[in-house]
This record gives sequence, C-alpha cells and structure tokens, in this order.
Amino acid sequence: MAVFVGVRGFLQCDEPQLAELERIIRSPEVDYPYNEAWALPGRHYNWVHYVFYGADIHANSVDQMLELLRTIARIPPSDDDNDHVTGLFHASHEIEGMSEWQIRDGRVHISHAGDRLRYLDE
Repeated sequence: MAVFVGVRGFLQCDEPQLAELERIIRSPEVDYPYNEAWALPGRHYNWVHYVFYGADIHANSVDQMLELLRTIARIPPSDDDNDHVTGLFHASHEIEGMSEWQIRDGRVHISHAGDRLRYLDE
C-alpha cells in the first residue's frame, strides 16, 4: 500500500530570487514528479513575491521535495537587505503525522508540527 504525504506551503522572495526560483522548479534537469503543483500568481502586488505549493505526494518522494527546497533556500540574497528566500510548509504524513518545514537562513529546518495543526488532517 502506498503511503502519501500532503505537502502545502509557500515561499516568499524578491524579484531576482523569483526568477532563479522559477528557473530551478521549471528546469528540465529537475526530475521531481510533482513539480506541476507549484503555483505562481499571475500578477504581482507590491514588493514581496509569493510562490505556493500543494500536493499529496508519495512518501518516497519527500526526500526529493526537501532537496528541491534546499536548493531554493540556497538562492543568494539579491540586495543590500541580505534577505534569503523564506517560507513555511506543512507535511502531513499518513503514518508519522505532521511536520513543519521552515525555509530560512539559506536552509530547511524540520520540526514536528505538534497538535495545534491537527485539524488540517481530520
């Protein structure tokens, strides 16, 4: 029986970082079967760019997704503010429960999500 993980979340970045992020997720070298689950708004409002993701993926694809997020997290800051790409994802594993993936400081930080978000899995 296949085990699935519901992955949903967002990234925020500036315009030059968005261009690099799009290049990464649309690259033909990226062999990730769930890449079409990325959503980029058709119109930009104000200064921060947001990119969204949502898909139920096979548990054996989680490592690929995390590696993709690590690559995105390493996109360098593009201005004097020295801001990296940041974001937040929740991954609901059918057996292991929910974890939180924080994209910050050029890395992906993973922790148990606790009970406060359990309602998302009910």
